[in-house]
Amino acid sequence: MAIKYTKLERNWVMYDVGNSALVLLNTSVVPIYFNAINTGAHPAELVTAWANAQTISSLVVALLMPILGSLADYAGNKIKFFMGFFFTGLILCFAQAIPMGALPFLVVYVLCTIGLNSSMTFYDAMLTDVTTDERMDSVSSSGFAWGYVGSTIPFVLCLALIFGGPSILGLDTLLCTRLSFIITGIWWLCFTVPLLRTFKQKHGKEREDGAEGVLRNIANTFSGLLTTMKRIMHDRVLLVFMIAFFFYIDGVHTVISMATSYGSSLGIDSTQLVLALLVTQFVAFPSAIIYGRLSGKVGTLRMIIVAVAAYVGIVLFAAFFLKSATEFWILAVAVGLFQGGVQALSRSYFGRLIPKERANEYYGFFDIFGRYASVMGTLLVSVVTSLTHDPSLGVLSIGILLVVGLVMLVKLSRMQAANA
Repeated sequence: MAIKYTKLERNWVMYDVGNSALVLLNTSVVPIYFNAINTGAHPAELVTAWANAQTISSLVVALLMPILGSLADYAGNKIKFFMGFFFTGLILCFAQAIPMGALPFLVVYVLCTIGLNSSMTFYDAMLTDVTTDERMDSVSSSGFAWGYVGSTIPFVLCLALIFGGPSILGLDTLLCTRLSFIITGIWWLCFTVPLLRTFKQKHGKEREDGAEGVLRNIANTFSGLLTTMKRIMHDRVLLVFMIAFFFYIDGVHTVISMATSYGSSLGIDSTQLVLALLVTQFVAFPSAIIYGRLSGKVGTLRMIIVAVAAYVGIVLFAAFFLKSATEFWILAVAVGLFQGGVQALSRSYFGRLIPKERANEYYGFFDIFGRYASVMGTLLVSVVTSLTHDPSLGVLSIGILLVVGLVMLVKLSRMQAANA
């Protein structure tokens, strides 16, 4: 049975619609654009450069978020940090439309990605303020679901411009690609404004005012981080889940971020790559909704386990069987079936395990595990590909991390069954 969402829940979901447009552009068009302006490079060098960019952006976010997240937990701070990183990412999104060389573009891309991903950390932490524990799975899944399908609207406009602009408007393909950053940025802004206008932080730590109070708040932030680390270490369920998350989300994020670059290195036509990833968005929409509903019947943890097991199969398929556009389409559909579900349920499952008044702080650590996993995954792909000059072996290495995450999830399931 479908639930009726509140205005705040709807506005929170709308931000997923906005930021997902940039995420989709970054995982599909941007790697191809980077390859186009980085002329003369070997395919393995392109994959390595792109993996290094993903690694750096993930590492910076992972280092910043626990500290900034703890500061954001003070009453009234959450929206301020969210706005700061959102507008930073937005400005740099527009800046990518400026003609520049491959290296300067990669630097701007990394900074834009830091702004985007940091804003999403604070956005995730808002979930505890906008809804209840009972509705978290459904609201979180709806965010991913509507994000997938909503992001396709500006994406289709961008594709129409990129593929039709040269013949219809007489514009250069690279210029049309740069204009896609403008279109995506405007979309991101429009779907963020409702959340900025209506969000109210319900849970938070008490703050002290005045100069001395600010200093104490900062000092308490660092001591609070140590306290939170100790709490996590003593909470076996939370600790095991975070370790499992560290490994399995690596596979999810790395497959998403490296798919187009990997397909391009195999010589698959860029049009096929982009259209296949567009299909991923449409498949992911109903899949994420179904995942949210099934979690209430089957159990959130069980559904996460199913998705991770599926991702093991996806990585094996990509490493051993992905050679042509047909196989890439199969991969795109398979990713769409499980991508949104595992991300949404991981977010909501974690939200039910943590104290609400320290949501940003805990989600900061959650982001450390997620971002460092992304660092490890993309770095692993980069190193293995560089050493072997075979991108397929780089992709295969991700499967090890997914299996470790799956084993930890099964262990967690048995722990919960024993405590029931």
